Amino acid sequence: MIPFDLAEPTSLAAAIKLLNPDDPTIRPIAGGTALMLMMKSGVFNPEKLISLRKIEGKFSTIAADTDGLRIGAMTTLGALERSKDVPKYAPLITRTLRTLSNVRVRNVATIGGALAHGDPHMDLPPVLMALGATLTIIGPGGERKLPVEELFAGYYETVLEKNELISEVHVPAQGSKKGAYFKVTTGSADDWPALGVAAVIEGDAKLIKSLRLVASAATDKATRLKSAEALLSGKTVTDDLLRQAGDAAIADCEFIADVRGSVPYKRELMKVYVRRAVRGAMDGMDGAH
Repeated sequence: MIPFDLAEPTSLAAAIKLLNPDDPTIRPIAGGTALMLMMKSGVFNPEKLISLRKIEGKFSTIAADTDGLRIGAMTTLGALERSKDVPKYAPLITRTLRTLSNVRVRNVATIGGALAHGDPHMDLPPVLMALGATLTIIGPGGERKLPVEELFAGYYETVLEKNELISEVHVPAQGSKKGAYFKVTTGSADDWPALGVAAVIEGDAKLIKSLRLVASAATDKATRLKSAEALLSGKTVTDDLLRQAGDAAIADCEFIADVRGSVPYKRELMKVYVRRAVRGAMDGMDGAH
């Protein structure tokens, strides 16, 4: 790993001022669990890192109210997992975190960093998208709101400007909605998935009133399965309808091949796990599997 300069601003505003959009060798760092690996392997060689660890403490807090959860971008995944409020307002997040990498990573990685990294293999983005979460993004021009589903532009790509930072994640209260996240791994339960599918459904044991379905890992970015959603919404679920939804989901995705599986393999996984995620959500699993 080549030498680099490290800046440690004490405010988010100061950190943004240090980010030069015209200089690709400057990079912000939150938890650093992914970035440091990229640097050690030589994939990325920044000349200056802007550490966010010393910015205002409010960006590392979790606040709950009737509207849901407001999660500071510097909140670690471990803090999310241990929070008493998260399982009350978004139990799907708590369950998902238990098989998201390992406890050492979760104690360092932050929710803002996990989203800004744009890695399609991560478990949390599809879950947040299915829950209808939104981001607060701050840059030199001020503040803007963005649904998580609009953040990802492609493989390891987001719509964030080079001098913008995520400051907060807002997750609407799950309420009576039921959810499930299913992932397929070729190794241990906390390994990177070959496919992840999140489903959040409003309905009863048979009828789906509305739903959000999101796939990741098998795709170039976390992707809403809108064709499958349209097919299932307002319908009484049958095995045949779920098979149709699995087929429809394939048309919504740009599949990628990697060490975890070929494109044909992942397409077949999608057919199976869309059905399982919908069934799991309708059965009230509220968890990751």
